[in-house]
Amino acid sequence: MHARRLTERGYSNVHRRLVSLDNGRSVFVKRAADAQTARWLRDEHRAYAELGGAFMPRLLGWADGEHPMLVLEDLSGCHWPPPWSARQVRAVLDALAELAASRPFPGLGKVTETVHAQSGWAEVARDPAPFLALGLCSPGWLDRALPALLDASGDATCLDGDAVLHLDVRSDNLCFRDGRALLVDWNLAAVGNARYDIAFWLPSLHAEGGPPPDSVASVPPELVAPVAGFFACRAGLPVVPAAPRVRDVQLSQLRTALPWCARVLGLPLPG
Repeated sequence: MHARRLTERGYSNVHRRLVSLDNGRSVFVKRAADAQTARWLRDEHRAYAELGGAFMPRLLGWADGEHPMLVLEDLSGCHWPPPWSARQVRAVLDALAELAASRPFPGLGKVTETVHAQSGWAEVARDPAPFLALGLCSPGWLDRALPALLDASGDATCLDGDAVLHLDVRSDNLCFRDGRALLVDWNLAAVGNARYDIAFWLPSLHAEGGPPPDSVASVPPELVAPVAGFFACRAGLPVVPAAPRVRDVQLSQLRTALPWCARVLGLPLPG
């Protein structure tokens, strides 16, 4: 048996290994690094065990304990974007529709009970300094835009629904095999508005050379504003020890989400 460490995907400090077995097979293994990543892996394992759809890799093994270990089929031979094609964008939308139609499993929380229901723009209004330090807009633009941003993102009930959501759709969490999209990293799965998974994905899609959000799907302002606010109140914060690269990713997503939000709300573009 031989194990190779994987560093090219994923933003948390979970230990990732591609393990070659004596029988010639290879499997993907994730092992928790601390208490927080242990909780994430337990949540992810529950999603794999309960959902088991064609939109996710096969669960091959699980070992709980102080440092839980999750074993999945090896997806290293799949295509991992970018680059993006129109066919791949369609495949992701199809996978999200299939996921949304899945039956929620017992214990799956609601998106309205997560950080997504907390108004990011309200956080920016309370302390605009981290957001403004990113240099994506002027203080004057923020002062003029905040009333509309707060109004559009103030009602968390728009996130409510009965669809199963992944809640972290982006290129490092999906790949393609035989024309189908496969989603990985399921620790954030929840129940809510099916359109929110799409809205949350579109900024990273465009940031990686894909089409602009407006050309992929029609998303109402009351979903676009929370997405932009989610990134706006986080991208300028200190590094997360358990996910040291995530702030850079959030900034990349915000660079698309902020002007997208301005367009759908009829605001001047940030400047």
